[in-house]
Amino acid sequence: MATILVTGGCGMIGDHVCSGLLKKGNTVIAVDKKESDYNIQKENFYFREASPSDQGKYGDIFDEFEIEYVVHLACTVDNDLGPIVGKEQVEESAACDKFLYKLAISKDIKKFILVSSTQVYKQPDSREPVREDEQVKPVSNYGKMKANAEVAFSNDVRGTKTMICCVIRVPMVYSLHFPDNLMSRIQDPKNHSIFVFRTGEYGFHMCCIHNISDFIIGFFRQADSLSYSGVYNVADSSLIMASEIVTFMKENHRLGPVLQKTSFSTSLKTKLFGDPEQKTNYRFLDVTTIDKNFMFDTTKASRICPFRWNIKNTK
Repeated sequence: MATILVTGGCGMIGDHVCSGLLKKGNTVIAVDKKESDYNIQKENFYFREASPSDQGKYGDIFDEFEIEYVVHLACTVDNDLGPIVGKEQVEESAACDKFLYKLAISKDIKKFILVSSTQVYKQPDSREPVREDEQVKPVSNYGKMKANAEVAFSNDVRGTKTMICCVIRVPMVYSLHFPDNLMSRIQDPKNHSIFVFRTGEYGFHMCCIHNISDFIIGFFRQADSLSYSGVYNVADSSLIMASEIVTFMKENHRLGPVLQKTSFSTSLKTKLFGDPEQKTNYRFLDVTTIDKNFMFDTTKASRICPFRWNIKNTK
């Protein structure tokens, strides 16, 4: 079993990733601004306090433990960041990018996973699933922040002959007890009413939190050579229909009246120049593309993990 450092290890996603790694017998060091109680009593779990930009503390942590693998989850929405991403969040992520990857190489880390976002991709021009080699052209602040992190990571690890380097691009996440992103897909961004377009038979490609944990565990187990280095789309095996979100919310949470819409009113200015909220709000809902059924191609990642979790069996 390995000794694994997880940045942002006490955020919502980090809690589950650390828990999954601990269940496999690994020693886990969670680094975050503050401790959560999710894994605190578990054997082989260690917490160390540090902000993502605190180079000195990270250096001390790498000196304290003989770390073999790293999961870089810090500076991730729905983990240690909220849905609004502005200058402060972007600058902190950039500060972390300046030292973390070089530090990992200097400490002979064997495997490194950077958690990124599907928001780095250009808006699809067709309904073909978006592959990992598609153009990177983000619109949102978060997408740009993660794209910059990927570039910094790639530049710093380019010369390594020993560290297996993985970037996972993840869409919006959810779980049984975290429905916020699901709700954002059926909530009118203008008046916050709950709605479906026509019959609700259109979908969104999202990712159950437990699929992220499963992929990370599988990658650390299987990736035994540099041939595994690269970018992976990590998401559910199928779309989540808007109608399924309504059913899920009614069965597991609370949901008010659901309106049925047949069209949306969008100003000419918004059509030409976009909505300014699209840049800062991670959960921005573009109603002009709501029925396009965009998907991400997970063929490559599915060789590592079957992505067995979905909206019907999430926990």
